[in-house]
Amino acid sequence: MLALLRTFSWQDLRHHPWRSAAAVAAVMLGVALAFAVHVINASALDEFSQAVRAVNGQPDLELRAMQGSLPEALYERLATDPQVARASPLLELSAVAQAATTAGAKDPSPLTPIRVLGADALLLPTMAPALVPRPWDSADRFALFAPATVFLNTAALQALGLPAIAPSASSPLPRLTLQVGLQPALTVQVAGTVTAGGAPLAVMDIGAAQDLFGRAGALTRIDLQLQPGTDRAAWEAALRAQPGWPANLVLAQPGDATQRISNLSRAYRVNLTVLALVALFTGAFLVFSVLALSVAQRGPQFALLAVLGATPRQRLALVLAESAALGLLGSALGIALGTALAATALQLLGGDLGGGYFAGVRPALQWSAPAALVYGALGVTAALAGGWWPARAAQNLPPAQTLKGLGAAASQTDKGTVGIFLIATGAILTSAPPVFGIPLAAYVAIALLLVGGIALLPWGMARLLVWLQPLAARHALPLLALERARRMRGSAAIAVGGVVASLSLAVALTVMVSSFRGSVTQWLDAVLPSPLYVRSAIGAGGGEAALLPAGFAEAVAQLPGLNRVQPLRASPLQLSPTLPSLTVLSRPLGDEPAQTLPLVGEALPVPPGRTGVYISEAVVDLYGLRPGMEWPALSKAFSAQALENHAPAAIFYIAGIWRDYARQTGAVVMDRAVWLRLTGDTRTSDLALWPSDGTDVSALQASIRALAATQAGRQPSIAAGAATSDSGEALVEFSSAATIRERSLRIFDRSFAVTYWLQAVAIGIGLFGVAASFSAQVLARRKEFGLLAHLGLTRRQILTVVASEGAAWTAVGAAAGVLLGLAVSVVLVHVVNPQSFHWTMDLAVPGGRLLALCAAVVASGTVTAWLAGRAAAGRDAVMAVKEDW
Repeated sequence: MLALLRTFSWQDLRHHPWRSAAAVAAVMLGVALAFAVHVINASALDEFSQAVRAVNGQPDLELRAMQGSLPEALYERLATDPQVARASPLLELSAVAQAATTAGAKDPSPLTPIRVLGADALLLPTMAPALVPRPWDSADRFALFAPATVFLNTAALQALGLPAIAPSASSPLPRLTLQVGLQPALTVQVAGTVTAGGAPLAVMDIGAAQDLFGRAGALTRIDLQLQPGTDRAAWEAALRAQPGWPANLVLAQPGDATQRISNLSRAYRVNLTVLALVALFTGAFLVFSVLALSVAQRGPQFALLAVLGATPRQRLALVLAESAALGLLGSALGIALGTALAATALQLLGGDLGGGYFAGVRPALQWSAPAALVYGALGVTAALAGGWWPARAAQNLPPAQTLKGLGAAASQTDKGTVGIFLIATGAILTSAPPVFGIPLAAYVAIALLLVGGIALLPWGMARLLVWLQPLAARHALPLLALERARRMRGSAAIAVGGVVASLSLAVALTVMVSSFRGSVTQWLDAVLPSPLYVRSAIGAGGGEAALLPAGFAEAVAQLPGLNRVQPLRASPLQLSPTLPSLTVLSRPLGDEPAQTLPLVGEALPVPPGRTGVYISEAVVDLYGLRPGMEWPALSKAFSAQALENHAPAAIFYIAGIWRDYARQTGAVVMDRAVWLRLTGDTRTSDLALWPSDGTDVSALQASIRALAATQAGRQPSIAAGAATSDSGEALVEFSSAATIRERSLRIFDRSFAVTYWLQAVAIGIGLFGVAASFSAQVLARRKEFGLLAHLGLTRRQILTVVASEGAAWTAVGAAAGVLLGLAVSVVLVHVVNPQSFHWTMDLAVPGGRLLALCAAVVASGTVTAWLAGRAAAGRDAVMAVKEDW
């Protein structure tokens, strides 16, 4: 009997390979997409962590200031502490580098963002071996301590176009220019290399770095190695209790940086993985439809096997074994395809998943066998879940009735209790908080809503049929279709279930992305009030190299043709060693902050003696703050700088919450006058410009470029009326509000490109499932069509009945799918996104796109039913009636 069962399954696979291939492809796509997302992120995170370990070494603790730099006196204090074995001072700077133009070179080398690290070379062998300078043979033996001398890693050599091999003794050492913001460019020589990987890096002596960049007495961080047996917590508590110890310092462990970037990207990659599993979810429905078609077509054969001695349990196991085989094959191919997709993405796009967390990282593929087993098991589980109900149908198949072609009995009454319970449970779960920053309860709620909605289909169809029956009572063909559906509504609900599953997910994703994009558009209109913006063209945003120098904003404001100039400063602030740094934005707020910030709710009046700040939604979730609260941690962060500037310390009061889609880690806005009073730092990140009516914008831009070149100590270029650096690179760049909006939306669309693709895959798999479901239903009615033909219905009338059923049931499924998709989209917009990314948005329903989706599904169902009816209502259907004679 077992041999007969195996032969039975093999013959079906051999005679219907396309059907099996469709189910395998569905499982393969779901597994491949989910596994590719995992491999890309794991590879990028591993590369990031290796780069951090190489540059930071392995100290026990890292000491940094929350805001600004560390005073050098702290190093002397820590180096003499009896509990400290070694203390290594470091100065970090963000700059741009350019190789000096050699004689005969046609084009200058490109400007390269580079990290400059000043360190004590004598401490590096024990603290950070990868940073130990390795002088070339042609360099001076004391080059490690020489002024204006750097050592580059491989990435910097490649980016600057310098040879990786040491120059000969007769060749001069290569030279670079380093520039920070619009400060005059500084010339240094390259005397050797370091082995540290990661992004471009230049290492030099810390004293030489302080002298070169004018940072005398300033440090960025101090790495500490404690004596063996030292209790870190007790030592840190004693350190903070010492008199005169600054309150604005953060002690972090070396692994905190990797953990912070992992936590930051976790929500994004989890959402991508869930979206990838959407394809696997719809793939399970396709497996269900394919096996339902197979069981319907092989009903007489199953009945014959039962007569020959196959038990119900054996028939159940037979169909489950077929679904497991489909799942295993699909999972194996999915793991292979996912690996290829990940390798291609890492080669072409680096480790950036679209969210910007690993931009610029080019990691190697990190393949994980346990992860492959997990995602492969998910594929097999999805296939088994899809094959369960067809397997149950084969198990409960009545042999005698099936051999006579009488089919299944009418559906039993379903009061919809299970569906209502699942939907109610899902609704309750939407109010649950996230777990480790991941909305796990919300994902379970979405699954329960989907399953509960599909479970309600038979009950909903029964109510609908009762309402439609009087309308079709006087028309033979509609009444025939209605009565058939009323007595077999369970089968009809199975066919519609594929429509609901695929369309509801497509609708939910469409509404979520549309809502997010619409909210981002409105937010851009609010945060881009001026028509023109200017910023440094050198260096990345947020770094030292991107700051415009002190006095530049005031000088620009004196130029003719400008009505108004508004400076903006963005500065990182590290309040917690375990949380990513937030951004402090200082800008003129005026008396009505609601006119300059997209506030959520009303702004609170600031009590006397308090300084009002406005926090983004991410700060609310990450730091547990609310409007009306004071923020002592922020006050501590600025206390030391206020003391240095002889300004009274500020007691910050949270006066409101504003919506910020640009910074997932959180941002706090304060008035620029408060920033200047506390820090005395007049440098700016951006300038918002309001030109006067009739002003020649091109001439205005040329004047600002000339001013930038003058401040940088360069000669303005007369060509094209633009001031540039000696290499022809612009020192400042201009952007209109329309250009920034267009670029931001383009970045948004690129970030959601994976979402669009996954949505298309889910719709395609769902539509194929619809086709398979209707094919199964129609082919199982071959004898019914033959009987109708004997009773006098023409082939055209039979096809009309079948097509009408397809259109009607697909329309019902489309309506149910839209309603269920809207419910899921509400959870995505108002629960998943705030819990994952810490921002809210307004729900926007794109009616035109949803109508197009519904029309495509209804058309697909109608055409599929008509085509399947043509195959089932032919001569074979008439001859099939003779099987009962």
